[in-house]
Amino acid sequence: MDKLERYRGIIEQALSKHVYNFSDVTDKVLFDRQHDNYLILRQGWKGSNRVQSIVVHLEILNGKIWVQEDWLEHGIATDLEEAGIPKSDIVLGFHPAYVRPHTEYAVA
Repeated sequence: MDKLERYRGIIEQALSKHVYNFSDVTDKVLFDRQHDNYLILRQGWKGSNRVQSIVVHLEILNGKIWVQEDWLEHGIATDLEEAGIPKSDIVLGFHPAYVRPHTEYAVA
């Protein structure tokens, strides 16, 4: 199995572990293998207020996994590491470029 297919499978498994359903709010996992975008989308109602937000957004760009959005308590990057993806292949894209060199992860 090549690296790209391996990363796709790991991402799909990692995101699937974090799908929660509340009374009127549900999480949906969206996998777009053609464009390599992977999301957890939260939708529903909290009282009379509409809920719709991206919980996690991952994207594969140039052989690296970009964490574009991450509202998980422990961070999705932890799950990716535990599944065997090296920190050098994970970019915390939600941080500005000048912050990334100060993280443990790839710059780009």
